Amino acid sequence: QVQLVESGGGLVQPGGSLRLSCAASGITFSAYVMTWYRQTPGKQRELVAGIGSGGTTNYADSVKGRFTITRDNAKNTVFLQMNNVKPEDTAVYYCNAKFTVITHWGQGTQVTVSS
Repeated sequence: QVQLVESGGGLVQPGGSLRLSCAASGITFSAYVMTWYRQTPGKQRELVAGIGSGGTTNYADSVKGRFTITRDNAKNTVFLQMNNVKPEDTAVYYCNAKFTVITHWGQGTQVTVSS
């Protein structure tokens, strides 16, 4: 059974930092492209950051220079380090694992940026 379990969300002040984690089980983690998406009510889910099996990364323009995605294949976990967060970063953050046409989603973790 495949599971992606996100954690680390919560309430953070503008300018603060937060680290999200996504622990995977039931997949050959190292072979998967891992991506963080986010979604706010009434809007489509949008890509935040992705990391390939070889470590290549890509970021949405809105988070470049502030967010960093990394992966630990030994722990089957992908991380999203969020620095200098802004109110517009408020969303539910989802972890996605993709290998060819196979894709899996986590249940999401809420991030709220507010003073």
